[in-house]
Amino acid sequence: MSNDTNVDDSPEGAPDAAPDETERDRASDDQGDRSPVTDSGDRTDESGRRPNGEFGRESGPDGSEQRPPEGFEEDPDGDDIETVEDLGSEVDVDPGVEIDEENAEDDLLGGLKIDSTADIEVPDRLVDQVIGQDEARDIIIKAAKQRRHVMMIGSPGTGKSMLAKAMSQLLPQEDLQDVLVYHNPDDGNEPKVRTVPAGKGEQIIDAHKEEARKRNQMRSILMWIIIAIVVGYAILSGQILLGILAAGIIWFIFRYTSRGSDAMVPNMIVDNGEQRQAPFEDATGAHAGALLGDVRHDPFQSGGMETPSHDRVEPGSIHKANKGVLFVDEMNTLDIRTQQKLMTAIQEGEFSITGQSERSSGAMVQTEPVPCDFVMIAAGNLDAMENMHPALRSRIKGYGYEVYMDDTIEDTPEMRRKYARFIAQEVERDGRLPHFTRDAVEEVILEAKRRAGRKEHLTLEFRSLGGLVRVAGDIARAEDAEFTTREHVLEAKGRSRSIEQQLADDYIERRKDYELQVTQDGMEGRVNGLAVMGEDSGIMLPVMAEIAPAQGQGQVIATGKLQEMAEESVQNVSAIIKKFSDVNLSEKDVHIQFVQAGQQGVDGDSASITVATAVISALEDIPVDQSVAMTGSLSVRGDVLPVGGVTHKIEAAAKAGCTKVIIPKANEQDVMIEDEYAEMIEIIPCSNISEVLDVALMGEPKKDSLVDRLKSITGSAFDQQTVGSASGSNPSPQ
Repeated sequence: MSNDTNVDDSPEGAPDAAPDETERDRASDDQGDRSPVTDSGDRTDESGRRPNGEFGRESGPDGSEQRPPEGFEEDPDGDDIETVEDLGSEVDVDPGVEIDEENAEDDLLGGLKIDSTADIEVPDRLVDQVIGQDEARDIIIKAAKQRRHVMMIGSPGTGKSMLAKAMSQLLPQEDLQDVLVYHNPDDGNEPKVRTVPAGKGEQIIDAHKEEARKRNQMRSILMWIIIAIVVGYAILSGQILLGILAAGIIWFIFRYTSRGSDAMVPNMIVDNGEQRQAPFEDATGAHAGALLGDVRHDPFQSGGMETPSHDRVEPGSIHKANKGVLFVDEMNTLDIRTQQKLMTAIQEGEFSITGQSERSSGAMVQTEPVPCDFVMIAAGNLDAMENMHPALRSRIKGYGYEVYMDDTIEDTPEMRRKYARFIAQEVERDGRLPHFTRDAVEEVILEAKRRAGRKEHLTLEFRSLGGLVRVAGDIARAEDAEFTTREHVLEAKGRSRSIEQQLADDYIERRKDYELQVTQDGMEGRVNGLAVMGEDSGIMLPVMAEIAPAQGQGQVIATGKLQEMAEESVQNVSAIIKKFSDVNLSEKDVHIQFVQAGQQGVDGDSASITVATAVISALEDIPVDQSVAMTGSLSVRGDVLPVGGVTHKIEAAAKAGCTKVIIPKANEQDVMIEDEYAEMIEIIPCSNISEVLDVALMGEPKKDSLVDRLKSITGSAFDQQTVGSASGSNPSPQ
């Protein structure tokens, strides 16, 4: 980047400020003692980069040190860590709203005494509106103060974008810059770059345009004078035709040469004239040109019709984010070469703009380095780290923070009050929704508990929860209701079902039509298992097992991706069979069929007890009660281990017509089913396989059979495993 402000690189000595004295006086008043052409890039080393650790200190217009915003106190060690509370970010509900502390634990609103969300005050700053992500919010505040890069990893809808926008509001105020690109008379393919204080760029452009206009006006006057002289002389000499021809040639010459004057006006690629806070650029999904800058292709490169190279330069998001925040979500979607160039921009603090397509005429153009001193926030899901350039991640981690966004948070009265504030924020942000009544807020909080999938927790996936709020508000608005009520929220739950939920309901109905789901009587080797589709819908998954003599070494036979999971389940039950029976499964073939399951919904091992029950039923010729559905993982010692999605699975069993459902004992407190399903189905928690068999199998087992031995030892071997040990295990994904 050219910082030689004494060099006149403007065309033909064009002024760098407004031409008249009045405009120059106004510019001087606006900008203090700064010269109109002074480069505001105050980098202190020869390479043009600010030394490490001085991001937050710049000289102000009068040469004095520019201080951080009020509220930041510097630590003499340089690691000035502030908590959210110290910065006033722990915003509670309006103090005018009374809180019943005595009944806060039992109240769904945490003791909040309100009639509707209209009584709740919404904070102004974005960072104060973030709920539940206290660690991430604290890191964002630290990173903003010290200008550190941040990588946020977590599920969609947990507040990554909101925190990134909040950071731009928290960044210390610095002198923003306009960036101008000038024609380089020495090398047209290497345009010059100059930075000026924000707002001065437009004045310089106007001054150049005014100068070009005056030149063109003078040239036009001169042209017509010459034409008049030539035509007059031709008339007097009687050579009118020759005079007209000469006048035409003169006109073409003047028109051709005047194009260069207009084209030499500088190109302002970054305009921060109206920017009042640090810039925020969202470069999610941006291609290389949009992110790193580009030079437009020029199809006319001769004959006086070409566009000067400096006028074809386009800035990238990294240049627009100078002194601000660059947010890139789904970082792994960027091309690996783009990530390498982004890494260079982060390290150097400046990056030249060149054509990104090798087939474009812009590929031959490369500007001087353009400043891009930004703070980057990279975001994505867990898989984002897999395709991320290791060196890029290393730079973010080495010069900043990595933070994981929580999916759930502990259910406390304080968090419930914040959830009520979240609904008020959504209503205010949308601007068209009626406020929610108290009972409507309670229903939304109940849904947040259901979606958490964990006992005593609330979900932090606010995007999907906000969708429910907006659908409920739309329903109320369509009815011209003054407030959004609980009935509107309940109706919104049905209308805002995910695609997976709609597919699951349609799947269940189709299976009923063809009698593929059996929920009555008993059948040998057939068990109604349960699985999940997507994140918030369950489905019943019948499992059939058949035992046959093996022709050689016994094996477990299943189809597709189900083979691995079926083998694991059979191996677990084999340990139990070997211990309590004389049957040797290595001499038998175990055939497992997941009826019409395809390859979806059973990626985890939550069907372990289902497969085990089906195998034992087929092995002992004992029918299984088809009104019972079950889910749970199985250990080699016969313990039923916790799984995920129990609420959605129970509701799927109820929809399918089952009257009983077996779940792991450790998941008992995770159940948050709707009231309409609670009356349809009986929930039976089990801690070991013997309890499962006692509920699922019909009739009395034969004496000294496997089932008889399992039932006879209940209370000794299996009960030695406490429920606490099971609940300490991580739930299976399905």
